[in-house]
Amino acid sequence: MTSAFSATSIGCRGRRVHDHLGLATVVTWNVQRAAVSRARRQLTWLLAVQPAVLVLTEVSGSQAGESTAQYLRDAGYCTYLPKAGADGYRVLVAARGTIDEVYTLDSPLAARFAAVQIDMPDRGRLAVIGMYVPSRGSAQRRNVDKRAYQDSVSSAIPGLVERLAIDQPCVAVGDLNVLEPDHHPRYRVFGEWEYDFYRSFGDNGMCDAFRLRNPGTWEYSWFGREQPDGSRNGYRFDHAFIDRAHASLVTNCTYVHEARTLGGSDHSALSLTILIGEKSEQYRM
Repeated sequence: MTSAFSATSIGCRGRRVHDHLGLATVVTWNVQRAAVSRARRQLTWLLAVQPAVLVLTEVSGSQAGESTAQYLRDAGYCTYLPKAGADGYRVLVAARGTIDEVYTLDSPLAARFAAVQIDMPDRGRLAVIGMYVPSRGSAQRRNVDKRAYQDSVSSAIPGLVERLAIDQPCVAVGDLNVLEPDHHPRYRVFGEWEYDFYRSFGDNGMCDAFRLRNPGTWEYSWFGREQPDGSRNGYRFDHAFIDRAHASLVTNCTYVHEARTLGGSDHSALSLTILIGEKSEQYRM
């Protein structure tokens, strides 16, 4: 274990599921700090999708976040929801199975990060890292929190991947608030240090699951303000990575734009489907 993160055993259990043996879908979605009423609408849509694992980012630090976790527990999920930090944001991880251990980040922004070990008895084991990287921030603290958080994650990822990806797939998902280096179009506002954060996952044994399945495809998970000509700049801020040893187990990775276009949030969701458990071994390369 490195000093960049610490582990806790929580032994939370969710309801078992019996369909689609060997397949697990992980959905990550920035829920735009939803209040209770909108959070309920979001979860109604998500539960219709039936993901095995949910990683929600920009979860409210208020009672709305607690209500979201309870709603998921009532639906049969095991949940991990850290206490919000001073900035009022956090991530929420929910799983159809057991969350055995939680690895937390050594950072003042630790509530924006969670790495968990999940055991789904009817499917297999999976390690999930959920992240919500800060935006650039106010003029007074421009990029300060973003840089600090990125540095903390970059320090923790090597040890986490080494520890978690030994005998199970390890995925890292969430709203990273950064773009891939060859993002099209290219925006001058992003610095090389931000592209380096994206690269750090590849440098530490992971690969972009969306790019793995969709080379050369340009899709965007968030759009900026409307321009005078009516257009809006698109950004692929939400990402999913998988450790290279298990990359061949990825069967699909797609953006679910109706999560945004139907008004649930200003972000599209990202859905990653992988083979896990005994059935997946024959697919390993």
